[in-house]
Amino acid sequence: MNETTLVGRELSVSLTVADPEASAVWYQKVLGFAVRQRFEREGTLMAVSLRSGQVSILVTRDDGARGEGRAKGEGFSIQITTDADIDAVAAHVRAHGGVLDSEPETFRWGQRAFRLRDPDGFKFTISSVRPE
Repeated sequence: MNETTLVGRELSVSLTVADPEASAVWYQKVLGFAVRQRFEREGTLMAVSLRSGQVSILVTRDDGARGEGRAKGEGFSIQITTDADIDAVAAHVRAHGGVLDSEPETFRWGQRAFRLRDPDGFKFTISSVRPE
């Protein structure tokens, strides 16, 4: 290993959302994340830190400085890999109000995955661990 080369241990994302409270509830209810910390300023909820296993998501209040109603989550997808049964996770998502963009499928390299979007339009791929 080269000491000047990045060797990541964990990836966290920060997503700018319309309503941090509603987003936090969605991530808890639909995907099973737990709230780690809430951040308030002068009585207004500004952000919520959520975690599931080694995955961290920070949802922050959109202040509108970059324009109201702008498209979010375009041009990328966040992939979460899990040891859980993908079909069971997809069923949980559906049962708790989530809408799948694609049903679970097995890819030729062996991973099983489905896709969905959060309330602000951020795209997620939830996939199984790649077989060795």
